Amino acid sequence: MSLNKRLDRWKAASRKLIPPDKLEIMDRAQDELSQSGIYDSCLQEGNLAPKFELPNATGHTVSLESLLLKGPLVLSFYRGGW
Repeated sequence: MSLNKRLDRWKAASRKLIPPDKLEIMDRAQDELSQSGIYDSCLQEGNLAPKFELPNATGHTVSLESLLLKGPLVLSFYRGGW
């Protein structure tokens, strides 16, 4: 199964676990971002990401280069207080 198909299945399953009121907030924020035009300036599939270092979910700084040494990766950026 392709990665895209696995991610689509994971997303559909995850949405079922989110309370409807929270899901509404998330969907509204997604719509606002889409309508803002910000996606036009984002990296697209196949683009190379610039070198960077950022804190991970546990607060430890990681670099793109160090992660790529381990193999391919998927970057997930999230925002919000939902």
